[in-house]
Amino acid sequence: EVQLVESGGGLVQPGGSLRLACTASGVTDDDYVIGWFRQAPGKEREGVASIRWSNSNTYFTNPVKDRFSIATDNAKKTVYLLMDSLKPEDTGIYYCALDTPVTSRPFTGDYWGQGTQVTVSS
Repeated sequence: EVQLVESGGGLVQPGGSLRLACTASGVTDDDYVIGWFRQAPGKEREGVASIRWSNSNTYFTNPVKDRFSIATDNAKKTVYLLMDSLKPEDTGIYYCALDTPVTSRPFTGDYWGQGTQVTVSS
C-alpha cells in the first residue's frame, strides 16, 4: 500500500521561506509522478508542482514558477517543495500526492498525504 507522509509547513511572514517534505513508501513502480496540491480557504484544490521520478521532469503552476522549486532524495524516496518569497495568497493546506503508473493523463493524485498547513501572514 502506498503511503505518503508529509512534514514541514507552519507560519511564516511574507517574503519568507518554507520547506515541505513528502516521503513515499510502498511504491512498487520505478516510475511515478509525485507532487503537491494546495487548497486555500473557500477555494478549490489546485496543483502546485510535480516531478516525474524517472526523468526529473518538473511542472510548476504559473503563480509559483519563479519562487518554488523541487528537490529529491532518491535514497529516502523523499521529495521536497522549497518555497521562497512566500505571499499571503500561498496560504492553504498543502497535500502531497502521487500518481502511479505514469500515463498520458494529467497529474491528479492516485494517493494522498494527510496535508500540512502553510500560513503566510505578518
